[in-house]
Amino acid sequence: MTNTIMNWISGAPVEATSGQQLPVYNPATGAVTGQVQLASHADVDVAVASAKAAFPAWSNLPPLRRSRVLNRFLALLNEHRDELARLITAEHGKVFTDAQGEVTRGIEIVEFACGAPQLLKTDFTDQVSTNIDNWTLRQPLGVVAGITPFNFPVMVPMWMFPVALATGNTFVLKPSPIDPSPSLFIADLLKQAGLPDGVFNVVQGDKEAVNALLEHPDVEAVSFVGSTPIANHIYETGARHGKRVQALGGAKNHLVVMPDADIDQVVDALIGAAYGSAGERCMAISVAVFVGDETAEKVMPKLIERTRALKVLNGTNLEAEMGPIVTRAALDRISGYIEQGVKEGATLLVDGRGFDGETAGEGCGDGFWLGGTLFDNATPDMRIYKEEIFGPVLACLRVKDFAEAVQLINDHEFGNGVSLYTRDGHIAREFGRRIQVGMVGINVPIPVPMAWHGFGGWKKSLFGDMHAYGEEGVRFYTRQKSIMQRWPQAIAKGAEFAMPTSN
Repeated sequence: MTNTIMNWISGAPVEATSGQQLPVYNPATGAVTGQVQLASHADVDVAVASAKAAFPAWSNLPPLRRSRVLNRFLALLNEHRDELARLITAEHGKVFTDAQGEVTRGIEIVEFACGAPQLLKTDFTDQVSTNIDNWTLRQPLGVVAGITPFNFPVMVPMWMFPVALATGNTFVLKPSPIDPSPSLFIADLLKQAGLPDGVFNVVQGDKEAVNALLEHPDVEAVSFVGSTPIANHIYETGARHGKRVQALGGAKNHLVVMPDADIDQVVDALIGAAYGSAGERCMAISVAVFVGDETAEKVMPKLIERTRALKVLNGTNLEAEMGPIVTRAALDRISGYIEQGVKEGATLLVDGRGFDGETAGEGCGDGFWLGGTLFDNATPDMRIYKEEIFGPVLACLRVKDFAEAVQLINDHEFGNGVSLYTRDGHIAREFGRRIQVGMVGINVPIPVPMAWHGFGGWKKSLFGDMHAYGEEGVRFYTRQKSIMQRWPQAIAKGAEFAMPTSN
């Protein structure tokens, strides 16, 4: 018997009215494990109405009381973190330890959001003019929405809703229909934590639900994480309907290897960052840039050996280093990129196509399997270099010096993440200052910022002005109000025709 995944509105599971649903698969086995109901436009209207009705009371709560609800939610998350991780592995396919890490990174955002009273402190100036004081408030927007991808069904929603709720907004989440179960698990934990009904809602669905949220007059802001074409659509459509939008798009993240780098550390970094989570993450390293042929010749033999030795197994196996691809369609798309790379003249050193799923575990013969894939001699004009593959494919290329490496990366249309491996502090400093990328790692392969710093790229990796979570997240989910005050007994007689000054 398969599981039915529904919407969550006003504090309870609710059947969708569209009559449409999609199968949910276990990527390791290819088996259908559930059916997700797709929300209609009318279902989205009901969810938004529920959030709108809950907003006045929730936003009027003192921040400390909102923080107490989030603290109870935090305790429940820590208690049930492995259950959440198992749901991720079952529907996404990533290995269990990676899923545990995803939950942990999500929990860190909740920990940050629990500081709501501190986050909402603002400025006060005494006596800005004679007997006049001036201060600012940060007030919530109202109903806000999050549209999230399949690759992090727990962490990415937690980039959004904890900060939104802490700052007094109500929230409608539209998760990916590929792995929808964690969204309802989270909704139930929030309910157990004492979150009032309607403050957090979930609408399962596809493009219809997305467009309904983008067009709804009562949705004040939309947060999105996904591919660049969709991020651009979300940004333009949301802005056209008068909404505040942060839309995080695609990536082509480079790791630059200088001649003085520690080769063993480089190989470890590339294996983990290129093939972890089957490369299905926007911070995956998909391009290795070797400064000098000699550097490449030191790294490539070890990289080939380690790529071939990857433990590609069912994600429930604790020895697994990489699990399956999330869907059959994604597997076919990634395989097409590998074929294209060969046609364009890149040297295919390790070919992950044709991986035998039977070796991944019992019952995995019909799963969506691909081994780690490694190209050498890629060039900037190739599609495997220019486009986001979103799979376990690493393309290596060579440049003559540091300046060429920087120029190569700065010329790319994406600017999400980048990494440099070196022992030279001056080179590291210059790299950090000159590179046109939003998140930079120095001897760190995946530089995802911590909860209080904020996540976001540059160029076509981000549409909008503010990054996710951290202080920028607080600013995104609030608006500033300035209040200037003077009391009657201090008001001089007669009209005033000039603005207040400090004179």
